[in-house]
Formats: sequence, C-alpha cells, structure tokens
Amino acid sequence: MNTKPVFHGSDIEKICEYYHLKKDEIVNFGANVNPLGLSESVKTALASHLDLLSSYPDREYTSLRETISGYCHIPADHILPGNGSSELISLLIEARAPKHTLILGPTYSEYSRELSFSGSTQEYYHLREEMDFQLDMDDLCRTLDKGNYDFLILCNPNNPTSSAILQEDMGRLLAFCLERDIFVMIDETYVEFAPDIDAVTAVPLTKEFANLMVLRGVSKFFAAPGMRLGYGITGNLDFLKRMKEKQIPWSLNSIGAYAGELMFRDTEYIAETRRLILSERERMYHALSAQPSCKVYRPYANFQLVRIMKDGITSADVFERCIRAGLMIRDCSSFQCLDGEYIRFCTMMPEDNSRLLQVLCKL
Repeated sequence: MNTKPVFHGSDIEKICEYYHLKKDEIVNFGANVNPLGLSESVKTALASHLDLLSSYPDREYTSLRETISGYCHIPADHILPGNGSSELISLLIEARAPKHTLILGPTYSEYSRELSFSGSTQEYYHLREEMDFQLDMDDLCRTLDKGNYDFLILCNPNNPTSSAILQEDMGRLLAFCLERDIFVMIDETYVEFAPDIDAVTAVPLTKEFANLMVLRGVSKFFAAPGMRLGYGITGNLDFLKRMKEKQIPWSLNSIGAYAGELMFRDTEYIAETRRLILSERERMYHALSAQPSCKVYRPYANFQLVRIMKDGITSADVFERCIRAGLMIRDCSSFQCLDGEYIRFCTMMPEDNSRLLQVLCKL
C-alpha cells in the first residue's frame, strides 16, 4: 500500500525526495522567513569580522543588550540574550516550574514539547473559527479563573492563525493574571511584521507587569534562523536572574552576538522589509478574499491562514497542486485545534506571490 507521507513545517528535503524535485526549484512559502534574505550589509560586515571566532564573547553581552535596548526602547538590564527563542523557552519554563499551564492554540508545538519535560500539566484554550480566530478575552479570563492555572503561553501574532491581541487588551489580560499569580510568556517572533508594531507588542508592558516575559528572535524578520539568536525581555529582574543562573555560559557565539548588533541597527533593511511585506500581504489578502473557494482571516504576521471552502478539495489537495507548481505551502492539518481544511503561506517576493495566487484562485 502506497501511503503518502505527512509533511511538517519546512521539511523541504523529504518533499523534494517524494516529488522528485530539486530544492532550488521550490519557492518555500512554508518557512515564514523574510524573502529578502540576510541583509547584504550584515553579510559584508560579518565576512570581515570572522576573527571574532578566536575570542570568547562578552559573557554579559553588554553591547548587544545595549543595541537591543535602543531597538526595543527598554532598559538593557531587562534583556537576556540566548541561543534562539528555543533556549529561552526552555530556561523560562525551568526557572518558573509551572504546575498547570494554559496554551493559546492552535500554535507552535515547541511550547508543549518543553512543558512535557517540566512536569507541568498542560491544556489548550482554542481560538474559534466562528470568531475568525480573534480572542474572546472575557471567555479566556473565565477559563483562567476556574482552571487554577499558574502559567499562560501566548504567541502574538499567533502561528498559524496570524491573529493578534492588541496591546490594550493584553494589558487587561496581564492585570487579570497578576491578581491570580499567573505568569505570562508571550512569543513575539512575528510582531515586527504587524501593520502597527506599537499596537501589538507587549514589550512596554514589561515595565508595568512583573508576571510577564516577552520573547523575540531574528529567525523570521531578519532571515537568520541559522544564527540562533533570541532574546527575552522582562521587568522582573529577580526572575531574569534565575533564568540567567540556569543558562549555559556563552550560549550565544561571538559572531551571533555581533550580527545581532548589526541587524538591529540596519534601519534601511528593516524599512525595506516592512514595505515589501505590508504591501504584498495586503494584495494577496484582498485577491483571495474575493474568491468563493477561500476564507481568509485578517493577518498580522507575514503569513496568512486560509480555509478551503470548496467541496471535494482538501488541504492536502491544495498542497499537492502548489508543490507540483514549485510552490511549497503549509498543509495545516497537523496543527491541533484546527478542524477543517486549512493552508498557511507566508509573503514572498511579488512575482512568486503572483504565481501562488494563480494556483489558489483556480481552486
């Protein structure tokens, strides 16, 4: 019996093998990485500073933290750099040692994986399709109130729904959680793609709420997943100290620390990225919203979630049509909390986006 394999995320090597394609022939709409690639000015500077590898990085990452401080408008002593967001998620959970966790879903599976090592019980609060995956804040608070939770995990903007909780509502949620001794972790991997970053980010709220840590990284917006640079922000300095005590010394290498300084100061690249993503995302959103075969949800990240509304066509069918055209999207059937036929794709270069629209508009 020839059973088609299930592909997850950016499993491009398995996909190429199965469909007899070459990796360089595929446009990867599944990885959610900035299509501009690594900044050319960053590449040039890194190439001339490889001698940094002959020295240990500053154990305190002072210059990097100062640079992030200017980028995020937050005190440098509120910042903890790490080896990608993955290390920081692990450190946070280890330092917090939660007993009963609620995760806003559907979302990134790494949260659940790390919690499974901690001994914490975990449950999901499901965003609902009938509300276009926008959060019902009152209902979430009722769930938290009666569930005896001590830890809440949010991805904002969320993956894969691309929905977002705005800062005003987030402040209300944090105040509610503070009264009940619930610590909140917010993963802001995609916040720099939001139409209005200031309306979404919870970073300013770290000055007000001690029960909060915000995590960010450079994998998606700065197109540097191999750099493994992440950073956490919290105003709870005692908690940040506990995390740092558990962190392996020099967890971020010298080149990564230097590259981070360059990336966060590259205002031209940042502006170019936002111009590209915001305009192309809006173009694709409106084009697909006009198609009766699709239901599109308002996106805040650099990717869009689409529900296939045409009878007899599954998300796997759409994935196959796209991959045979050299376009790799994400079949969302492996995400928990998603019932129905959903696909997800990020915003790429205009000509590639047009190719994808041609396929999707023919469903």
